[in-house]
Amino acid sequence: MTSTLPDDWRPTLERAYGRLESRYRRFLEEDKYYFPDRENCFNAFRTLPKSEVKYILFGQDPYPRAESAGGYAFIDMKVKEIFSSTGLSKAVNRATSLRNFIKMALVARGDLSPEDTSQSAIAAIDKTLLINTIDALRQNFEREGVLLLNTALIFTEKKASAAHIKAWRPFVESLLSQMQSQAPQLILFGTHAKAIKRDFDLQHFKTIELEHPYNHSFIHNEKALKLFGEMKLLEK
Repeated sequence: MTSTLPDDWRPTLERAYGRLESRYRRFLEEDKYYFPDRENCFNAFRTLPKSEVKYILFGQDPYPRAESAGGYAFIDMKVKEIFSSTGLSKAVNRATSLRNFIKMALVARGDLSPEDTSQSAIAAIDKTLLINTIDALRQNFEREGVLLLNTALIFTEKKASAAHIKAWRPFVESLLSQMQSQAPQLILFGTHAKAIKRDFDLQHFKTIELEHPYNHSFIHNEKALKLFGEMKLLEK
């Protein structure tokens, strides 16, 4: 599965992939019903060179919809445009985590007041200098050196999520072990991502722990506002 990956990542990912339990590797190589599929579940490594990684953002697992899960944590591929004439687009409004993240980024920029993140307030923003596609958001994350990785790289059904997260743990542990000298900062979204800090030796890494953006409180989290505000993720 890793044979088509970029040369700079391939040795690291082949070693990490080899740490997966053999039956789980067979499942990944033979099953056709998980998503993102085997051609796309490693996409985060295809578009950000290893030498440029400054952060690893760990989400939980892929979106539970094949059309949304594209191999990048937090990037909902079903979403095309971010904004509409009435504020956020319908697709963003339906994606709770993404909706709260965009609101947080707008508050960090000073475009929104923390007291008013309504659709009408967003509609009134001058968006001339802002991006308006989900792919542009992904590119801006990568411009800042953020590797968008989930703690499980595939999804089958909700009741199996915990099992997949557990199955991918050796992969994650090996990946981090091999990146100790580079020591990217780890951005941990939610309970499953924070378990990485609890269970692994991360003495070589700085960690930034945040609630999952699904929670409304994320919009006002001072650590999130500072970290992502400095990245200017919504700017062209």
